[in-house]
This record gives sequence, C-alpha cells and structure tokens, in this order.
Amino acid sequence: MAILFALASIGLVVPVLQIIFENTPEVQGDPTWIGDRVKHYFYRSIQEKISETSKGDALFLVVVWVIVAFFLKNTFRYLAMYVIAPLRNGITRDLRNAMHRKVLELPLGYFSERKKGDIISRMTNDLKEIEWAALMTIELIFREPIMILASLGVLIYMNAKLTIFVLIMLPVVSFIITRVGRSLKKSSRSAQEYMGDLMARIDETVGGLRILKAFNAEKHKQQTFEVANDRYFGMMNRVLRRSDLASPLSETLGASIMAIVIWFGGQIVINSESFGPEQFIAYILFFYQIIPPAKALSKASFHIQRADAASTRILSLLNAENAIVDPDKPVEVPVFSRAIQFNNVRFSYGENIVLNDLNLQIDSGKTVALVGLSGSGKTSIANLIPRFYDVDSGSVSIDGIDIRAISLQDLRKQMGIVGQEAILFNDTIHNNIALGKPTADRAEVIEAARVAHAHDFIMELPEGYDTNIGDLGMRLSGGQRQRLSIARAILKNPAILILDEATSALDTESERLVQDALEALMKNRTSLVIAHRLSTIRNADRIIVLDRGNIVEQGTHEDLLAKEGTYYRLWSLQA
Repeated sequence: MAILFALASIGLVVPVLQIIFENTPEVQGDPTWIGDRVKHYFYRSIQEKISETSKGDALFLVVVWVIVAFFLKNTFRYLAMYVIAPLRNGITRDLRNAMHRKVLELPLGYFSERKKGDIISRMTNDLKEIEWAALMTIELIFREPIMILASLGVLIYMNAKLTIFVLIMLPVVSFIITRVGRSLKKSSRSAQEYMGDLMARIDETVGGLRILKAFNAEKHKQQTFEVANDRYFGMMNRVLRRSDLASPLSETLGASIMAIVIWFGGQIVINSESFGPEQFIAYILFFYQIIPPAKALSKASFHIQRADAASTRILSLLNAENAIVDPDKPVEVPVFSRAIQFNNVRFSYGENIVLNDLNLQIDSGKTVALVGLSGSGKTSIANLIPRFYDVDSGSVSIDGIDIRAISLQDLRKQMGIVGQEAILFNDTIHNNIALGKPTADRAEVIEAARVAHAHDFIMELPEGYDTNIGDLGMRLSGGQRQRLSIARAILKNPAILILDEATSALDTESERLVQDALEALMKNRTSLVIAHRLSTIRNADRIIVLDRGNIVEQGTHEDLLAKEGTYYRLWSLQA
C-alpha cells in the first residue's frame, strides 16, 4: 500500500504540470483498463473544476490529492515497519537464545580451548551484524523488489522503448556492486575475529587486575592491548571504507544512468508528439523511484556480506560438536547406594595422558581422599564422575551402571560439588543458595545456611538473605563465599559429594569454619575429597595417593604413614 500511494503521488505530478503548461488533454471515450479509467477520472475532475471555477482552483485540488497520497504512503510505510520490528528483533532473540543454550550444553573441554572474550563477541557484535542484515534482508525481500517492479511497470506503460534501454544498463551496475561486496566479506570476518581477541584481552585485564598491579605490569599489558587494538583499527578502516563505498558508488552509477536516460529520453521527446515534456518529467520521477530501492539493495548486499562473515562465526558455535550428550534411551537409576567404580580408565587432554588404566572403587557412605602432586590426575577423576569430560577408554559406573547410559540430569542430580573457587552469581544470597533447588522456601534456605555456619554473617548484611552479593560474590570475603557454596550443596542434599580443594584458599579462621561446615555436609554421604593440605583429610576412610595418573598407595592415614612411602614424604614436608 505504501508503494501504491508513492507511485500515485508521483503520477499526480503530470496533471499539475499540464495545468501549469496549459496542456491538459481532452478526455474522450470510456476506457476499459483500470489504469486508464483512473487517469481519465482525474483528468475529467480537473476539466470540470477548470470549467466551473479556474485553473488555480483545479491546481489546488490536485495539490490536495498529492498531499493525501503522500500522507497515506507514509502511514502505510510506518505500519510496515511496525509489523517488521518483531520479526527483525525476533531473529536475533532466537539466535541469542540458541547460542546461550549451546554454551550451557557444550562440554567444559570446548571452552578450555577457546577465549571467553571471543565467545562473548560472537553473542554480541556478530549478532548485531545479523540484526542489521535481518532488517535489510526483510526489506530486500518485501519492499524494494515490489517498488522496483511496480515502477518498471509504470515506466513500461509510459514508454516501453526508453524503459528497455534502462533495463539493459541495470545488470552492469549490479555486477560492479557485487564485486565490491565480495571483497568486504573477507575483511569483515577478520575484523570480527580481531574484536573477539580484543574482548578476550579486556576480560583478562579485568580478571587479573590485582596481579597486574602487584607486578607493575600495567604498562606492558597496555602496550600489548594497544598493538591488538591498532590491528583491529587498521582492519576496521578497510572494512568501513569498503562499506562506505556502497552509497557513493551506487549514487554515482545512478546519476550516470539518470543522465543517460535524460539524454536518450530527450531525443524521444524532441521527435515524438505523444510523449510530451510533462510525461517525460513524470517518467524521470518514476525512474528516480528505482534509484533509492536499488541503492538500498546495494547497501543491503554490503550488510549481508558482513553478516555472512558473522554468521560463519555464530554457526561454528551453534554447530560445534557436543561429545557429551544424553543417551538415546537413558537408564533410570535409583538414588546411589553401592559404589562408584573406575574400570581401566584412560583419559587425556589432547596428547597429554592424565589417567592410565586407572581402577578405583568408592563405596557408598565412605570418604575417599585423593592426594598427590599437581598434574597427578586428582581433578580429572573428580571431573569424570559428573561427566564434565568423557573417558578415552574404560568406564566409570555408578551402582554397576555405566554413567554414559544415564541421562546427564539424573546423574548430576545425585551430586554436589564444592570447589576451591566459590562460583557465585550476581544475585541475592537466597537465590545463590537455592541454585540447585529453585523451589526451596526461605526456611529450607536458612536451615542449609545454619548447617554451613553462614546464617550469622548473612543476618548482619543490610538485606539479609535478599542482599545482592555482586559479580562473582565479590562483596563477600573468601570464607563467606565458600560457606555459601557449601550451603548450596547442603540444600541440594546430594548422595555423592565432590570437594575439590575446598579450603586451600582460605585463612586459618575461615578454614576452621568452612571445615566444620564441610564435616556437617559430609556426614552420612559418599564423599570424594581432593586436598593438598593433608591435615584436612587425615580422618578419611581411605586415602588414594596418585602419581602421573597411577595409584601408587592407598589406605588410612595411619597405614600410609607406617609405610613411609610417597604419602609419608608429603606429610613430612607439610609437617
């Protein structure tokens, strides 16, 4: 409808010019074609107005028609954009949801090989390119081709010979714009990769600011950042220069075609009586209606080239292979009751073998501690039980069932994990504790906090359990954050508990409080404890000593000290 009234508003220029030039044609007969009927209706109305009043009043009538046509054109144009807005935004919303869902689904190994900033860049900057391309493409599909085809139809109706001449020239313009667009795609992809690198560097700077300041490394970090930023600056200059070429190039080509049309059309006007100057002026105006959509098409092609490069990066994330998936027919398992078994487990990170034919059994209700030097495979064992990674060969089973036959949700529902670093979220204390059990009421959360020795310090905060703890819980001390993560595990009430260096980063007083909370948490549970500080695991039912992915000793604290082997040496060093 917007296009219809746009063309109508231009068509009304002809009678205006004819009145001014005193060249209004006489209307005779009753045409059958609807276009001729509309034209004859306008001319008849003009002639009646001229005969009843004057040419000035007839001109005023035509001008009012022009204003009404323009008003209706822009009204429908706005309504078109109003309808398009949810579609444009919906594309990016769905893509953003899909990417976030994929990030949650992908295994931890995927992110250990990639920069976090690059992932964030794909979900922000690359999606912005897609959003622009979505709008351009929607207009490309719906509005611009209709406008071009409708205008061409009118031009053919007005003068077929001149229009055919124009159509011969358009493919030349299209070819030139396409060649420039191809070169833009390659540069856009490189620029988006550089932006991912920049965001990764910013993330590293913010996360490591304490260390940078402590080692006076701010200047060095700034220099390396400026080098990367200058590289992005240079690439974006090339991208923007080629992108900005779209408008002047299409405008220059359009003006050249317009000049040629004026020259060729002027020859027709001079040598023809049926195609007068007012029709030729209207023809030029109708032809000019092809230029903006053609220009928009050229701009759209440039945005689409940039979005194509962005979509390649987005799709590489969305199509990333996820090796850790639910089985087609998962086995339903009751609550863990017997044992976790590692059967001839081999595991590696790339070519680095971490576990070599490991056999281990963790009986229900027992506390098993893993000790050994860094890189001996302790954390790898803990990561294999909840299937953060999958074994290369062998199997890990729970109550005799291979964990790869159990759905991930059912498997992890039976586990609680407390790590060295307390991972909290920018939310209230209540919501952080209730992360694993969102339906928990306030009384359950308070009880879990009491067991974790966290209730007292929570009540001292300004809003108690409704206090927002900031990004990563940075408004709290290390011991407070750790006790919240323990309360979170207590509320989940898991059958299997994994503690990975849960107290190693704490001061003595905080460690005592956290250790008391851990002992309350471990009561009557199956616990796997990783510890460098051996004093924290001396009461474990069994201690496993690892060296380069192999079990070299196992037994109670007293048994291992009596052997005077690896454990005895580690204990002596710490003592």
